[in-house]
Amino acid sequence: MLEEVATVPALVIARPQSGEYAPYYERYISLIEDNDILATLDRQRREMVLLLSGLSEEQGDFRYAPEKWSAKQVLGHVCDTERVFAYRALRISRGDATPMEGFEQDDYVKNGPFARHVIAEVIEDYIAVRRATISLLRSLEEAAWSRRGVANKNEVTVRALAYTIAGHEAHHRRILEEKYFEGR
Repeated sequence: MLEEVATVPALVIARPQSGEYAPYYERYISLIEDNDILATLDRQRREMVLLLSGLSEEQGDFRYAPEKWSAKQVLGHVCDTERVFAYRALRISRGDATPMEGFEQDDYVKNGPFARHVIAEVIEDYIAVRRATISLLRSLEEAAWSRRGVANKNEVTVRALAYTIAGHEAHHRRILEEKYFEGR
């Protein structure tokens, strides 16, 4: 028989202010309207899975222009970026003051396995990455959310990273909806 576990009241994580992240990331953070970032990340996971469920391999390999990434590569890029940003959030939340380098997204996609995998595997990877991100963020104490670190030569807070993860996913989901799977 399972014991009842006392639930900890959910923290309300305030939206990051403009001084908590590089101006470039406003394009992502501004896409997140809800102030419950953990619920937003979980809702996004469900929405993305619904969008991608039942895709054929042909749809996963679709590129809306010759030089653009395939749908599988877009999703792989979302996963890789989320992993990098969650890693940054982990380090900063733990008080690691070591500056972190940036990463070149095009190299990650070019050298990633996404194009060789079946779409179901890429979707499973997305689910695993998002669940891991949510698990990490749910485990943080209140003080960790406002800790600052340096990533890609810019100061950033943990909460700004969480909102950036959500906004980056929202940005790419919109591209998938509009340019890859219109009418789905």
